[in-house]
Amino acid sequence: MSNIQIVPVTDQDIPTLVHIARVTFADTFDANTAPADMQEFLDTAYAPEQLTKELHTPGTTFWFVTVDGTPAGYLKLNIDQAVTADVKADNALELERIYILPDHKRQGLGGKLYAHALAMAKKFHKPTIALGVWEHNEPAKSFYMKRGFHKVGEHAFVVGDDPQHDWLMEAAVD
Repeated sequence: MSNIQIVPVTDQDIPTLVHIARVTFADTFDANTAPADMQEFLDTAYAPEQLTKELHTPGTTFWFVTVDGTPAGYLKLNIDQAVTADVKADNALELERIYILPDHKRQGLGGKLYAHALAMAKKFHKPTIALGVWEHNEPAKSFYMKRGFHKVGEHAFVVGDDPQHDWLMEAAVD
């Protein structure tokens, strides 16, 4: 039986976060994104300096899910002033990113990260969890709908020069 833990990401973890962020984003979007657009996005959105800036943003937290001490995925949460402008609900916890490395998918790790997000929403008295999910990411949309999320809107998510479309989804925190 594996030892699974949710641990906070620290400054010392930035190289690992950069690696996991790049691998998991490419795994999810590579087949539908032009190579130049993908490279531009990875080089900017997941540059060490950018992720360090995000880690230090008040109201933002990053978490690793580890399997036997090795990071296998990550979660990014935003509250209060860190919540992005596209979130519709008032006083929501924003689940901005939840990604699992390809070799660790379908092992329940995404569910563990989501349970952590839900616990954080309760801890900070947030009545709603909000997120954006790519309109063609059927596994992720199904994952969220099984947890009570419903579509409340759409927005563009630009990867390089490619404006892709996300569903904006929300769920009540019970």
